[in-house]
Amino acid sequence: MAKDPVLLSGGNPQIAKGYGDAPVQAYIAAMPGWKSAVGAQLDALISKTVPDVRKAVKWNSPMYGAADAEGTWFLGVHVFAKYVKVAFFNGADITPLPPVTSKQAKVRYFHIHEGDAIDEAQLADWIAQASRLPGERM
Repeated sequence: MAKDPVLLSGGNPQIAKGYGDAPVQAYIAAMPGWKSAVGAQLDALISKTVPDVRKAVKWNSPMYGAADAEGTWFLGVHVFAKYVKVAFFNGADITPLPPVTSKQAKVRYFHIHEGDAIDEAQLADWIAQASRLPGERM
């Protein structure tokens, strides 16, 4: 019998490090409550916007990278108690800027709270721009 993943602080699923779609789908399935549907929506939008996207789970977060930039990542997702955080690792070079600042100069965030209407066209534009920027080695 499969054991349910442990939920860490804020409800973030503890998923073993792994590369490819399977660990990302395991993470999404383990996201608590409404956040799982948001995770699935984000993953589908990222996959549609960047068809050859590389996927992994590292540090208990799904990571997305451009196919031609092995070992680097342009976007990460993380669960918090009240929202899902989308991290654009070079988001300071995206226009318009994603709305949430970071202590790291190049990083920008987009937070999704329960019941938020997601502007998929804007989010897809940010994803597309981010996928063309240099990724971060992690």
